[in-house]
Amino acid sequence: MTQQPQWGISLSKYFIIPQRVILAIMGFLAILNAYTMRVCLSQAITVLVAKKNITGDDENDHAICEPDDLDEGGAASGGDYEWTEEVQGLILSSFYIGYIVTHVPGGLLAEKFGGKWTLGLGILSTAVFTMLTPLAITLGGSDWLIVTRVLMGLGEGTTFPALSVLLAAWVPANERGKLGALVLGGGQVGTIMGNLLSGVFLESYDWSFVFYFFGGLGVVWFVIFVFLCFSDPSSHPFIKPTEREYLVKEIGTIGRNENLPPTPWKAILTNLPMFALVSAQIGHDWGFYIMVTDLPKYMADVLQFSIKANGLYSSLPYIMMWIVSVGSGFVADWMIRRGIMNTTNTRKLMTGLAAFGPAIFMVGASYAGCDRVLVVVLFTICMGLMGAYYAGMKLSPLDMSPNYAGTLMAITNGIGAITGVITPYLVGVMTPNASLLEWRTVFWVAFGVLFVTAIIYCLWASGEVQPFNDAPIEPRSVDFEVQERKPELKLKAAEHSS
Repeated sequence: MTQQPQWGISLSKYFIIPQRVILAIMGFLAILNAYTMRVCLSQAITVLVAKKNITGDDENDHAICEPDDLDEGGAASGGDYEWTEEVQGLILSSFYIGYIVTHVPGGLLAEKFGGKWTLGLGILSTAVFTMLTPLAITLGGSDWLIVTRVLMGLGEGTTFPALSVLLAAWVPANERGKLGALVLGGGQVGTIMGNLLSGVFLESYDWSFVFYFFGGLGVVWFVIFVFLCFSDPSSHPFIKPTEREYLVKEIGTIGRNENLPPTPWKAILTNLPMFALVSAQIGHDWGFYIMVTDLPKYMADVLQFSIKANGLYSSLPYIMMWIVSVGSGFVADWMIRRGIMNTTNTRKLMTGLAAFGPAIFMVGASYAGCDRVLVVVLFTICMGLMGAYYAGMKLSPLDMSPNYAGTLMAITNGIGAITGVITPYLVGVMTPNASLLEWRTVFWVAFGVLFVTAIIYCLWASGEVQPFNDAPIEPRSVDFEVQERKPELKLKAAEHSS
């Protein structure tokens, strides 16, 4: 363990908040920025694309609601781009093509060199391409927009693997639920901000402002993060010595293990709990990406909400999801700490709640017809319950393998992100007329996926450290004074025997 510089010890006295909490806050803001940059196009596309003129038969008359009169603006009038539903689906899914590619490399880089720069540079590149989006649309239309979104995905793909490595290095097991849920809750808050502020900006400014604003926030975050955060406690120059000692006691070793054996790919990929984890991730992402990517389109095309109302009502489900995600983290920690349930069963309970509940309420919303209040309430309950995922399967990589948490998160999140490519395009293909009846089929498919994948997780998941983790995990009850004296005791024993 490297010695802390004296200037760092002096500077640490000015920090009231522990450095692991600062890291968690910056991790929360990293995901928040990532999601605002990811989802703002879902709102912007409703004003970029020319609005359909619905003059069809009786089926369509009953399948699409009357325009919203909740504010003066009326329903969104649309823009100048004649993009079909299928092309729109391809545009919205193109981000995830790049997102998938950098997951595993991002995890490996973070494990080898630390999570700081892997995370930071990934968010920075996403921010740059976000700010270039208006130029791409203006010069190249849908083709250039798709390329730009793929490049954004390449940058953002390192986010979750790098954060998993950072959390494994910084967060003790008994704080993992609340700090992990805090960090991962950035996705919900980012979606809230992305939808809510995009609705306000699109009504008041030119659509390009949305991309400049959220891209600019990403650059500001990068500058602050580089100065405040480090890959592990041993390399942090101005962490309080008391916090450093606490982390040594709780985690066992706070230096990054740079001598890890090669990643045990065969053992990981043939591990049954790993298969269950991937299954749950697919279910989560299928339901989540349909809501994140296409809920604004559903509210604009089917419910005929205005731009401002669309931004507001699209954000409400994620406010509830964030509250539940943070609350479920505290509940999960409490249940494990009090011995009410072990880690495995706690993760299964939270994951089951986060899958079965949303599946039911999502389908229920499609049967609420044009009752806007009931639809928004049902979607809000749906996404609120989905927040329990963040105290469930989302923490399983940290439970199963602290040494390879980045790789596990990369595999699960990367495979799950394939649904981000499939679902928006599939929704576009399944809803050529953007009618309520077509959308109902979309939600029934999501119902089936959520149920099947959650059942697999509940049968075979594990919250215990897996054999492929290899490096021994120091128990929390280790007497570190005895450990430090081991070389001395061995030497005395050798002298005595001679």
